[in-house]
Formats: sequence, C-alpha cells, structure tokens
Amino acid sequence: MSDPMQHSVCYRDLKTSTQNYIHRVWQETWDQQILNKLHSIHPSTSHWATLPVRRHDVRLTRLRIGHTRFTHRHLLFGENAPECPSCKVPYSVYHILIDCPVFNHHRLTFFHTSVLILSDSLGESPHQNLFAFLLKIGFLHLI
Repeated sequence: MSDPMQHSVCYRDLKTSTQNYIHRVWQETWDQQILNKLHSIHPSTSHWATLPVRRHDVRLTRLRIGHTRFTHRHLLFGENAPECPSCKVPYSVYHILIDCPVFNHHRLTFFHTSVLILSDSLGESPHQNLFAFLLKIGFLHLI
C-alpha cells in the first residue's frame, strides 16, 4: 500500500480545497444567524457587486445594515432616538421602507405595491425605484 502522504498535491488544488472548506464553514455559521437583520437581506456569504456610483453604493450599504445618519445620529449626540409621529415608534430603515402607513401612497407609486419585502427592496438587485422613493419622501439626503 502506498502512503497517502507520499502523493504530491498541486498547490492550486490545495488552495482551492482550502478556500472551499473555509467558505462552506463560513456559510454554515452565517446560516445560523437568522436573527441578524443583514441575514434576511443577504442570506449568502457570496460577494455582491457594487453600484457604479459610489454615493449610491454607500447609501445602499447603510440601508442594508440599518445604520443611517437619521436613525443613528442620536447615539453620537446623546439625544433620544427619533420617533415616527404617526406610529409612535423609533424610526428605523425597516419602519420607513416597510411599516409606516404614512408612506403607503409613495410605495404604491414607486413599487406598485404597499407591501414590500426588505430583501426585494435592498437585496442583491435593489429595486430600480428605491432611490427615487427615498428622494420623494425626503429621506435620501438623511442616509
């Protein structure tokens, strides 16, 4: 019998095998993060393409992770979290895009539905009218 350690392994094969193993373990770990808000938008550990306009890409990333100047500025200044006057809940990206009934008319106009799913709006291929919607409701410059 031959010793398996005596067989030469091509560096490229070893590198590919190691990368595949690391990616598989990473994906398995990420799959367990079901309560993570980013997981609902991006369930895969694969790379996302960037938007051609950096400003839009930065804004989209901030929306995806739920951290915008508007929703998190209070943490820097020691203020109270901004609250939606109609719903009496703290503003969040989710509340603005999905929940708040104040924006239902605009959701119908830009998305042709008042019921949105966050992963459809902010996922790998964000909705084409996302930034137009945010501009119309006055939120785009606050991201």
